[in-house]
Amino acid sequence: MEIFFPVSELSLNPLFPVLIGFVLAFFCSMGGISGAFLLLPVQMSFLGFTSPSVSATNQLYNIVAIPSGVWRFYKEGRLIPPLVKAVVIGTLPGVFIGAVIRVYYMPDPDLFKLFVGCVLLYIGIRMIRDLLGKKQATAGGGAQGSGRVEVLPSGFFEVRFIFREKEYHVGAAGIMALSGIVGIIGGIYGIGGGAIIAPFFVSVFGLPVYTVAGAALMGTFITSVAGVIFYQILALLNPEQAISPDWLLGILFGIGGFIGMYPGARTQKFVPERWIKWGLCLVIAWTAGNYILGYFF
Repeated sequence: MEIFFPVSELSLNPLFPVLIGFVLAFFCSMGGISGAFLLLPVQMSFLGFTSPSVSATNQLYNIVAIPSGVWRFYKEGRLIPPLVKAVVIGTLPGVFIGAVIRVYYMPDPDLFKLFVGCVLLYIGIRMIRDLLGKKQATAGGGAQGSGRVEVLPSGFFEVRFIFREKEYHVGAAGIMALSGIVGIIGGIYGIGGGAIIAPFFVSVFGLPVYTVAGAALMGTFITSVAGVIFYQILALLNPEQAISPDWLLGILFGIGGFIGMYPGARTQKFVPERWIKWGLCLVIAWTAGNYILGYFF
């Protein structure tokens, strides 16, 4: 049984977007990624949904899918409020700027896909160098991933916490600056930002992937709410364009993501950190190659 989605002009079995959302969320949530940055190529390349509305639909997926994963990280004591705050403060202005660029200056996403592909390729190379240059434990299981995060007093300019008896501290200004750039990218394509922020936390700031996944997901959720609202406002100002999200399609994607996000977040602590990093590298490499090669061919 197929139903028609008027905004995206697609006819699909409603179980199809639910299944796609589930698969993406289950595997991507382990690394603090909602899966939206992979959902975008699926919509554009396989479904032919390419109008600016696809960006807002992607962010709607984040809103529905992410809460279950964030709740799991919160219950396990792996959600770091100061890190979330730094991400949100930096990302929100970028989301608004990105939405304006997408609607008024970049209705054709090909050139920006090339840019995103180059950024992801750089991140992937950094992570591979880190993995090949450091001998890391590969044993998974409870001892590897069961630790809770102890948040230390953190000021406006610094985030501090203890994880597995080791203290970590990172400048909040650097996180906010990175998040601002990520927000612009996320505002244009509706990818939320977790796909870029999470690897940067791991490879550039040196934070354990077990501690950053919850913050990356929570930041993506909050900025996606803002993004959908702003796209809806732009839709009212530009009624001749398809800008507002395809609500039914986005909710169905999100339902699948919501179901998959919780078991993915729960499974993460049983998977060796090195495996998660390599998984992120493969996902990033695939996405970067798809964007870069797609621009030239």
